Formats: sequence, C-alpha cells, structure tokens
Amino acid sequence: MTDESTKAPHGPRAAAAYRFAEQMTPPPAARVSEVAQTTFEHVYEVDPRLMERHVLQQTFPNWDTLRIMNARHDHLDWMHRHFADTVVTGSALLDEVEGLHRTTE
Repeated sequence: MTDESTKAPHGPRAAAAYRFAEQMTPPPAARVSEVAQTTFEHVYEVDPRLMERHVLQQTFPNWDTLRIMNARHDHLDWMHRHFADTVVTGSALLDEVEGLHRTTE
C-alpha cells in the first residue's frame, strides 16, 4: 500500500526544471556600436552602462525579453492603427535625406 502523502499532486507537470541562471542570465553581450549591444539574435539594446546613472536597470528573465521582442510588430501595428495617419519607413526617410544631400552638393 502506498502512502497518499508521498504521491505527486495531480495536474500538469513542468515542461522543464526551473534553473535561475538559465532564466535570468542573458547570453554574453556583443558590442555592435559605441552605444549599442546585442544579446539574443535581432535584440539590440542601448548599452546599460550608459543608462544606469539615470534609469534603474531591471533584470528580465530571458523568456520575457524574447516575448517582448517577438511581440514588437504586433505592438507597432496596434499603435499605427490607433494613432498614425501615415506610417513612414526608415528606408523612405533615408532615401529622402540622401536625395536632399545629393541635390545640395
């Protein structure tokens, strides 16, 4: 006979064990410019050392950083639908600036 107190509770089980270091330590940062770095692929951020004097730095779990990054287009689409009369791409702005620069030379 088994003791009921030693049995695992019913319900869903964790997909993987929680390991603090895996969840809270991002990959090593790679510098991409004097002020920017990248940790995960396609995740660019201002070097935190440049902001820590004025902005309290928060520790994010890795999964939350990736969740925010993966949701950025949904957020931008929502903002555009609610607040923008016109959406201008960065490449269009660069083309305009370069065109102005060529005409002034």
